[in-house]
Amino acid sequence: MTRTPLKETPSLERFVNGDDAFRNSRFKLIPYISKGSWLVKQSVGKKACLVGQALEVNYSRGENYLELDIDVGSSTVARGVVNLVLGYLNNLIVEMAFLIQANTQDELPESLLGTCRLNHMDTVKSVPVDSINNT
Repeated sequence: MTRTPLKETPSLERFVNGDDAFRNSRFKLIPYISKGSWLVKQSVGKKACLVGQALEVNYSRGENYLELDIDVGSSTVARGVVNLVLGYLNNLIVEMAFLIQANTQDELPESLLGTCRLNHMDTVKSVPVDSINNT
C-alpha cells in the first residue's frame, strides 16, 4: 500500500502500469537467513534474484491494486530449496526484501515494495486453504 500517488514514484508507476514482461524484468527479491543452519543459509543465499526470470508470476491488476502470485513450484531448483527450508522452518528467521530493480541511472534509487520476516514458523499450526474457503 502506498499513500503517495504513483506519478510521484515513476519506477513504481511504470511497474504497476507495465506489461508482465516488464514486471518480470524488474521484480526483485533479496533473501536473507538471519538465523538458521549453515546448509539452509548456503542453499538460500543472499543474492538478489529477478523472480520473474526464475519463476512463473501471475499479475492481477485492479483499479487500486496490483497482486502478484508467485508459483514457487514452477522451478525445480526453487522447489528443492523450499522443500529444504520447510524442513528447518521452525528453527529459522527468514527475511525478504521485495524491490523494483533500477536498470538505468535515472531509475535510482530502487523502489522498495516491502519487506517481511518469517520468525520460527510452525507449519503444523497452519490452516489448509480449502478449510478457509469452506467456512
